[in-house]
Amino acid sequence: MTRPADPPDLPTGYAELCVTSNFTFLTGASHPEELVLRATELGLSAIAITDRNTLAGVVRAWSALKTLREDAQEALRVRSSHQTDPCSRQEVGQPQDLAVPAAELLPRLITGARLALMDDPVEWVALPTDRAAYERLSRLLTLGKRRAEKGRCELTLADLETHAKGMILIALPTRDLARAARPLQRLQRRFPGSVFLGATPRYDGSDQAWFDACAKLALRMNTPMVAAGDVLMHRAARRQLADVLTCLREGCTIDAIGTRAQPNAERRLKGAPDMARLYRRHPAALRRTLEIAARCAFDLSELSYDYPDEHDGHEAPQQRLTRLAHEGLARRYPGGVPDKVQILMSKELRVVGELGFAAYFLTVHDIVAFARGRGILCQGRGSAANSVLCYLLGITDVSPDLIGMVFERFISRYRGEPPDIDVDFEHERREEVIQWIYEKYGRHRAGLCATVIHFRTRAAIREVGKVMGLSQDVTAALSGQIWGQAHGGADPERIRELGLDPQDRRLAQTIGLIGEIIGFPRHLSQHVGGFIITAGRLDELCPIENAAMEGRTVIEWDKDDIDALGILKVDVLSLGMLTCIRKSFALLESHEGISHTLDSVPQEDRATYRMLQRADAVGVFQVESRAQMNFLPRMQPKTFYDLVIEVAIVRPGPIQGGMVQPYIRRRQQQEEPEPFGPALQEVTAKTLGVPLFQEQAMQIAVVGAGYTAEEADRLRRSLASFRRMGTIGEHRDRFIRGMLRNGYDLDAAQRCFTQIEGFADYGFPESHAAAFAMLTYVSSWLKCHHPAIFGCALLNSQPMGFYAPAQIVRDMREHGIEVRPICVNHSQWDNVLERRADGRLALRLGFRQIKGFREEDAGWIAAARGNGYPDPESLWLRAGLLPSVLERLAEADAFAGMGLTRRDALWQVKAIRAPAPLPLFADPLDGEGLREPDVVLPPMHLGEEVVEDYVAMRLSLRAHPMELLRPDIDGIVPHSELVTAPLGHVAVCGLVITRQRPGTASGVIFMTLEDETGVSNVVVWPKVYERFRRQVLGGRLLRVSGYLQREGIVVHLIAQRIEDLSSRLGELGHPLDDAIGITNPAADEAPRPQRPAPSARHPREQAKRLFPSRDFH
Repeated sequence: MTRPADPPDLPTGYAELCVTSNFTFLTGASHPEELVLRATELGLSAIAITDRNTLAGVVRAWSALKTLREDAQEALRVRSSHQTDPCSRQEVGQPQDLAVPAAELLPRLITGARLALMDDPVEWVALPTDRAAYERLSRLLTLGKRRAEKGRCELTLADLETHAKGMILIALPTRDLARAARPLQRLQRRFPGSVFLGATPRYDGSDQAWFDACAKLALRMNTPMVAAGDVLMHRAARRQLADVLTCLREGCTIDAIGTRAQPNAERRLKGAPDMARLYRRHPAALRRTLEIAARCAFDLSELSYDYPDEHDGHEAPQQRLTRLAHEGLARRYPGGVPDKVQILMSKELRVVGELGFAAYFLTVHDIVAFARGRGILCQGRGSAANSVLCYLLGITDVSPDLIGMVFERFISRYRGEPPDIDVDFEHERREEVIQWIYEKYGRHRAGLCATVIHFRTRAAIREVGKVMGLSQDVTAALSGQIWGQAHGGADPERIRELGLDPQDRRLAQTIGLIGEIIGFPRHLSQHVGGFIITAGRLDELCPIENAAMEGRTVIEWDKDDIDALGILKVDVLSLGMLTCIRKSFALLESHEGISHTLDSVPQEDRATYRMLQRADAVGVFQVESRAQMNFLPRMQPKTFYDLVIEVAIVRPGPIQGGMVQPYIRRRQQQEEPEPFGPALQEVTAKTLGVPLFQEQAMQIAVVGAGYTAEEADRLRRSLASFRRMGTIGEHRDRFIRGMLRNGYDLDAAQRCFTQIEGFADYGFPESHAAAFAMLTYVSSWLKCHHPAIFGCALLNSQPMGFYAPAQIVRDMREHGIEVRPICVNHSQWDNVLERRADGRLALRLGFRQIKGFREEDAGWIAAARGNGYPDPESLWLRAGLLPSVLERLAEADAFAGMGLTRRDALWQVKAIRAPAPLPLFADPLDGEGLREPDVVLPPMHLGEEVVEDYVAMRLSLRAHPMELLRPDIDGIVPHSELVTAPLGHVAVCGLVITRQRPGTASGVIFMTLEDETGVSNVVVWPKVYERFRRQVLGGRLLRVSGYLQREGIVVHLIAQRIEDLSSRLGELGHPLDDAIGITNPAADEAPRPQRPAPSARHPREQAKRLFPSRDFH
């Protein structure tokens, strides 16, 4: 027996050149961070992230590798598993940290893309070798994406020929190798030495025969063969998830996936020994991966970013900025410039000049100037209010006198980062600003950032449940138990409550897959307003695609990608309250002849503060939430700075730092402030010795511990990472040593650092609070002195804020304002104000309040109205409306002004079936119009009318549903009596108008119930929530019993028992609900419009549609 020959020496390295991450949506089964980490564990020489027609995932892989390179001890976080909510600034999701292996060498990251062409069955892996080739790849992808609708890319082989200079091209042929010969030959002639044939394993037992065939084709075409794993996942355990993603992509269930399933888990990332065994007969293909990796020298860090210089042809940017700043001094301080402001301006101009950021300030100034020139209200927010330059340029109206400016919070030499200037614009007119930016800079130089939309728990349950064959009612019940944007997956307790067995194999598998897919990217959307503007071509920096919204283009990278690469972003954000204020000012001028702007509203108005002190704040910016309205009577604001504190204090930082209660006790003079000494007393004097703001934390470090301003900013930014890495002790020691050196005792130093540490992650910037407080004051002043005007503007600015139109209308009526119903002879699209005989203003509801009504139809009604419409037929003849539009008007009772009841109007409208009047019958005076015989219809009772109002408009001026239901619900107290009711056990009942579960409330839920007398605040503790979870999440009409807590005018009901009475709302409707939708069989063959199939709904589900709540998480 002869001894077999020794196998050839295995190659010592391998570079994986074909890797699909989960940014090839619904295909790749691993995050880019997981792939990079696994490549490190396997000791790969290089890894190329090559997603299909996109570069969306490469920055995440690059950032992960950078983290590994800079600090091998720090855990690597999967970014998709953990984000910050842009509104609440709270952290969302469960952070997923990956343990870092002990590796001597890290793999190189190769940037690339997998190009799928429309006219070629071969897919091509394109790997740029240098910066110029990368720019061509980015432009190629932009070309394909701009041709197509959002999410698609249309490229041809000719496009690839035109742009592929400097790229390594690896062909991935189909099973029919003959079809690959022609494109291989074509590109090989065009780019000799840069075209290769990729041989990817089939993993079906025919690999060696397939590799041999590929080698023959490679020899014939002069395109050397290269090994490629065609990787879909970082580990084999993701195989089941890969199959689920395939089902989601193909629209089938797991039982019908058939041959589309992964035959095994081999499409995982493999190390050099595994790949060497696979390619044992073609070792050169393996070595070639290392040669190609060596040729791909491009790294994302090479992307130099040039901001537009904003040179106007006459002045250099710094000169122009200086001139505008001095002009701002003259405008802001006509009586003379304070020395403090002059010193601040000189300091800021010097720092901006040193760091070269003048052009950035000029860009924002020009955007704001354009908006103001168009009459669009705008307001700088965030840390911009820490800059006197922003104040002088008109970007913010927060003056240095209002707050203690800390410029280093805004911009510093140490960080070397661009400043963060966020500007809010009216939400209805922001598009004008966005289009102006596109027009000024061109779409080749300006684009919005992307936002990655991820799988959240509800979507994961629905989608994975459907794939795994769970019935629709089971997935609906499971997802209905999830609060907001939860990331925790399906709760086994909830599963048992639904009568399901979590131990069932299929169900257990489904739950596991749901947990795995949470945090996976689903698709790209557009950022709320982050613009990238470049001096050169933006599409050479990153691919650009069309957004779903017409006229917008989006780059493929999100905010964190941009930050990682040090690219400047200009935030053009929208704010509904600015729209409301601008509309209020317009109504004020037209009805009262009073002209105002944001900075001309009378300041420190006592009546306005008295209104806030009694928590009369429905619709007021930033203080309309139940938490804020409960805090107002305790806070008793009397000055503008009190509003700055009010805006900031009901926030995560002060709450989690334990600063709210000490402050309010001192505010109410129940205890004395405890300053840490005279120097620090000045820092926290305005907040009664309690640090509430990030700027105060920095000033404490400067004044108390001897930090420089830039060191203090570094401390603020670093505390979170220091705490995670366990090295916060170093900063504590330095801080305490500094305070001891400055004469403070050890106890004071330790308490001081604890306070800073407690809210470093969440502390609210004073500058941000001041910018918001200005809008709080203006909206409060409008509500106090012109409630009809403010309410009308608020309704015309919907959707926005905490409250739906029904609650805004109710609040207006409680303030003595007459609200008139929608009428075809008086209403416009917008809600309008009408002068009453006594000189007061009444609100006329507009057509916009009718669900599904179009502004265009409202315009036709108003244009053809003349002296009014005598009947529905004349409206049809003169305005040319479709019968369906007339039906909507009748359902909204808009013909009541003609003396027609809702039923009578519907009867007349139903007689009109033609889409438009015929010319012969167009003149109603000739007697040829439609005339229906008079019919006496049964009247609708009040309950039916109220339900129909809610169906049509989501509000009713007739009665509140609780008024009709109260006689049948025993033992409940009207909400208005809770203020005087004896403390003890009570029960209330009402419609749920808001639900809130703040991230800082430790699972406590706050609900607001409404009845015909007012609202009540219900507190649901976590244990009670677990018992009555279904009722809390799904109920629209709740009966809550518990015990009262009262402090002044603030009343809370602490829930002990919660009943869902939503089914009672069905008692308000038609007494013969079962008969609705049943028609007699037709006796003729006349064509009839098809009726939608009646859908049976549980009364609770009907209630959700009729009486929706606004829920905040």
